[in-house]
Amino acid sequence: MYLVLAKALQVVSRINHEFCRITIHTMKQVLTALFLFSASATMAQSGTYHVTRTFSVPGDGKWDYIALNPVTGHLYAAHGTVVNILDKKTGQAVGIIDHTTGVHGVAFAEKFKKGYTTNGKLNTATVFDIQTNKVLGEVKTGEKPDAILFDPFSQKIIICNANSASLTVVDPANDQVVATVALGGSPETAVTDGKGNLYVNLEDKSEVVKVDARTFTAGPHWALGKGEAPTGLAIDVATHRLFSGCDNKLLVVLNTDNGKVVTSLPIGDGCDGVAFDAGTHTIFASNGEGTLSVIEEINADKYVSQKPTPTRKGARTLVADPQTHHVYLPVADFLPAKGSAKAEIAAGTFKILEVGK
Repeated sequence: MYLVLAKALQVVSRINHEFCRITIHTMKQVLTALFLFSASATMAQSGTYHVTRTFSVPGDGKWDYIALNPVTGHLYAAHGTVVNILDKKTGQAVGIIDHTTGVHGVAFAEKFKKGYTTNGKLNTATVFDIQTNKVLGEVKTGEKPDAILFDPFSQKIIICNANSASLTVVDPANDQVVATVALGGSPETAVTDGKGNLYVNLEDKSEVVKVDARTFTAGPHWALGKGEAPTGLAIDVATHRLFSGCDNKLLVVLNTDNGKVVTSLPIGDGCDGVAFDAGTHTIFASNGEGTLSVIEEINADKYVSQKPTPTRKGARTLVADPQTHHVYLPVADFLPAKGSAKAEIAAGTFKILEVGK
């Protein structure tokens, strides 16, 4: 009887030992998996920006701005005589807006269910349906309409006329021009604070001019310090800061209340676009040299430059997606330059680069 009990205890002891061994092994596996998951998540959170996808786009010709439709989420790339429309999730072409010769920019008046293109060689803006992209009409602008935006304060479309040194103000309710604002310099890009103020980069004056969106009159002109020939412009309405990308490889930060220069930061060569992602407090500057400058906004007066992201030569404009925090840049390949002539665009190589972490 005692012998049977002793053997039974030995068996139970071995079972307990094996159970503990298996349990400890399993726990180690679980802990290892949790550690790897945590490390992976940390790396993703603190990872650097890089090109994540490339979308091929049909057609040839020069390109300029790129925009996001706030209703459909589609990408709109100004390209030669058309606007190419892509699904940002798949990269598939979903349509075009035709007969927009010399197109530069696209903007959307969501409340009015309309979109607008600036046709630089036609001195017009094409009006289209925000859902279907069906062309609804045209509006006469100043000479060489370039950048364009919708101002939510005035509920107007604002068009920068590069060769007329003016803004054309369009009422999307009836597509009539309601004001023309003389700026005293060539406008490159404009932004709004949504509270009655517009800010416009004057490329030939190396200034930013403040425009009253209540009266549509130009106000003070602010010098950009060491910044020269500003192009891209973005705004942080929370910190009252403007970010002006300049041709001499500087990003100048201005106070929107008084126009004073807060700081200047180095960026790449050939900048033509600046974007601010309010969700991540990140400033992006797209540089034609083939880099994307990434700058973290710590607070209104402190900024930290991150390692530049390699893109492609010629990727000089951009749009930042406030939902995914990805950045999109249009570009094409170039043929080898012959002597002093400018390098030509290689046929069939137009594309959109997606940059993310």
